[in-house]
Amino acid sequence: MAHILLAEDDSSMRSFISSTLTKAGHTVEACHDGLDALEKMGTEQQRLYDLLLTDIVMPGMDGVELSKRATDRHPDIKVMFITGFAAVAMKHKKPQQGAKMLSKPFHLKQLVSEVDHILQN
Repeated sequence: MAHILLAEDDSSMRSFISSTLTKAGHTVEACHDGLDALEKMGTEQQRLYDLLLTDIVMPGMDGVELSKRATDRHPDIKVMFITGFAAVAMKHKKPQQGAKMLSKPFHLKQLVSEVDHILQN
Protein backbone atom coordinates (compact mmCIF):
# COMPACT_ATOMS: atom_id res chain seq x y z
CA MET A 1 0.00 0.00 0.00
CA ALA A 2 1.15 3.59 0.66
CA HIS A 3 3.82 5.25 2.77
CA ILE A 4 2.11 7.94 4.86
CA LEU A 5 3.66 10.75 6.87
CA LEU A 6 1.32 11.74 9.71
CA ALA A 7 1.74 15.05 11.57
CA GLU A 8 -0.63 15.32 14.54
CA ASP A 9 0.14 17.04 17.86
CA ASP A 10 -2.53 15.20 19.87
CA SER A 11 -0.87 11.97 21.02
CA SER A 12 -4.13 10.00 21.36
CA MET A 13 -5.36 11.03 17.91
CA ARG A 14 -1.91 10.34 16.43
CA SER A 15 -1.95 6.85 17.92
CA PHE A 16 -5.49 6.05 16.74
CA ILE A 17 -4.85 7.29 13.21
CA SER A 18 -1.50 5.53 12.92
CA SER A 19 -2.90 2.25 14.21
CA THR A 20 -5.96 2.42 11.96
CA LEU A 21 -3.98 3.15 8.80
CA THR A 22 -1.42 0.47 9.64
CA LYS A 23 -4.21 -2.08 10.05
CA ALA A 24 -5.52 -0.95 6.64
CA GLY A 25 -2.18 -1.98 5.13
CA HIS A 26 -0.32 1.33 4.99
CA THR A 27 3.10 2.18 6.40
CA VAL A 28 2.81 5.19 8.72
CA GLU A 29 5.53 7.45 10.11
CA ALA A 30 3.93 9.48 12.90
CA CYS A 31 5.27 12.89 13.99
CA HIS A 32 4.23 15.17 16.83
CA ASP A 33 4.42 18.43 14.83
CA GLY A 34 5.20 19.98 11.47
CA LEU A 35 8.88 20.57 12.19
CA ASP A 36 9.43 16.91 13.04
CA ALA A 37 7.52 15.86 9.92
CA LEU A 38 9.52 18.16 7.66
CA GLU A 39 12.76 16.75 9.06
CA LYS A 40 11.62 13.18 8.37
CA MET A 41 10.52 14.06 4.87
CA GLY A 42 14.03 14.09 3.53
CA THR A 43 15.52 16.03 0.66
CA GLU A 44 14.28 16.72 -2.84
CA GLN A 45 16.16 13.68 -4.11
CA GLN A 46 14.37 11.36 -1.71
CA ARG A 47 10.72 10.44 -2.15
CA LEU A 48 9.82 8.63 1.02
CA TYR A 49 6.07 9.26 1.29
CA ASP A 50 3.02 9.01 -0.95
CA LEU A 51 0.75 11.04 1.35
CA LEU A 52 1.15 13.78 3.92
CA LEU A 53 -1.69 13.53 6.43
CA THR A 54 -1.51 16.56 8.69
CA ASP A 55 -3.43 18.41 11.33
CA ILE A 56 -3.71 22.10 10.53
CA VAL A 57 -3.36 23.65 13.98
CA MET A 58 -0.07 22.53 15.54
CA PRO A 59 2.71 24.24 17.49
CA GLY A 60 5.96 25.06 15.73
CA MET A 61 4.82 24.74 12.13
CA ASP A 62 1.18 24.45 11.16
CA GLY A 63 -0.12 21.97 8.64
CA VAL A 64 -0.64 24.49 5.85
CA GLU A 65 2.99 25.64 5.99
CA LEU A 66 4.13 22.02 6.25
CA SER A 67 2.12 21.11 3.14
CA LYS A 68 3.64 24.00 1.18
CA ARG A 69 7.16 22.97 2.11
CA ALA A 70 6.38 19.32 1.46
CA THR A 71 5.05 19.98 -2.04
CA ASP A 72 8.00 22.27 -2.77
CA ARG A 73 10.31 19.34 -2.03
CA HIS A 74 8.10 16.63 -3.50
CA PRO A 75 5.58 18.08 -5.99
CA ASP A 76 3.81 14.74 -6.46
CA ILE A 77 3.10 14.09 -2.77
CA LYS A 78 -0.61 14.02 -1.97
CA VAL A 79 -1.87 16.11 0.96
CA MET A 80 -4.78 15.57 3.29
CA PHE A 81 -5.64 17.86 6.21
CA ILE A 82 -7.38 16.73 9.39
CA THR A 83 -8.65 19.38 11.75
CA GLY A 84 -11.27 20.26 14.28
CA PHE A 85 -11.01 23.94 13.47
CA ALA A 86 -11.33 24.04 9.69
CA ALA A 87 -13.05 27.42 9.37
CA VAL A 88 -10.85 29.14 11.96
CA ALA A 89 -7.62 27.50 10.81
CA MET A 90 -8.17 28.36 7.16
CA LYS A 91 -9.38 31.94 7.68
CA HIS A 92 -6.16 33.53 6.42
CA LYS A 93 -4.49 30.57 4.79
CA LYS A 94 -4.89 28.94 1.42
CA PRO A 95 -4.50 25.14 1.36
CA GLN A 96 -2.55 23.34 -1.33
CA GLN A 97 -4.50 22.90 -4.54
CA GLY A 98 -6.04 19.45 -4.66
CA ALA A 99 -5.63 18.86 -0.93
CA LYS A 100 -8.47 17.05 0.84
CA MET A 101 -9.79 18.20 4.22
CA LEU A 102 -11.39 15.93 6.81
CA SER A 103 -13.01 17.63 9.81
CA LYS A 104 -12.81 16.19 13.31
CA PRO A 105 -14.56 14.32 14.70
CA PHE A 106 -14.57 11.65 12.04
CA HIS A 107 -15.09 7.91 12.06
CA LEU A 108 -11.90 5.93 11.51
CA LYS A 109 -13.56 4.02 8.66
CA GLN A 110 -14.21 7.36 6.99
CA LEU A 111 -10.54 8.24 7.38
CA VAL A 112 -9.42 5.00 5.72
CA SER A 113 -11.92 5.52 2.91
CA GLU A 114 -10.76 9.10 2.30
CA VAL A 115 -7.08 8.12 2.41
CA ASP A 116 -7.66 5.30 -0.06
CA HIS A 117 -9.62 7.65 -2.33
CA ILE A 118 -6.94 10.36 -2.41
CA LEU A 119 -4.22 7.79 -3.06
CA GLN A 120 -6.12 6.39 -6.07
CA ASN A 121 -6.37 9.81 -7.77
